[in-house]
Amino acid sequence: MQAMTPPSRRAPAARAAPEFDLDQHPHTLDECRRCPLWHDATQGVPGAGPAHAPIMLVGEQPGDSEDRAGEPFVGPAGRLLDDALREAGVARGAVFVTNAVKHFKWEPRGKRRMHKTPAQREVDACRYWLDRELTAVAPAVIVALGSTALKALLEDSRARLQDHLGKRTRLDGRTVLATWHPSYALRAPDSDTRDRAYADIVRTLAHAKRIAHAPSPSEPD
Repeated sequence: MQAMTPPSRRAPAARAAPEFDLDQHPHTLDECRRCPLWHDATQGVPGAGPAHAPIMLVGEQPGDSEDRAGEPFVGPAGRLLDDALREAGVARGAVFVTNAVKHFKWEPRGKRRMHKTPAQREVDACRYWLDRELTAVAPAVIVALGSTALKALLEDSRARLQDHLGKRTRLDGRTVLATWHPSYALRAPDSDTRDRAYADIVRTLAHAKRIAHAPSPSEPD
């Protein structure tokens, strides 16, 4: 039987909801309070890969598996990405893998924590960390995995993934390619759509490899 709070003691006040603090310039993700997503996440999930990888892959946000492990793309979508990288002839250990948003945004569904798409304001707040990664890694090619990543990279909330599929975009001297997020290739409503999405991911990764190893990333391939 649950004990009741004695009448002489007050129950603690509810914790105030966190706010955005875009003036904060944290040194680590553990310190980050730029948006409220830190509050319900297990931990921040930074990018991972070689310090100066020629290819950077940018997804949307960590999922449940990534939130628990503290590493990007280690769940089901990450395993599909690993398959696509192998098929494209790109070593996972040779690319830098990260997300536009570093904390898991979720909503409860029974006992499960279900993915919830980050709001644009949360994406904008986390650009602070993406900029740091872009500066530190300085990749020749960036692959946007899905719409949220594309909008974050281009800093354009109206950017449409379908308009960028199969095309090259130049951004601050780098090439940006766009393709589907691996989770779409896992969860699309029918097998034909899933197969097409996976094939496009493989094709885009192979394209990124060709550009990254060309004599000049700006040359046509």
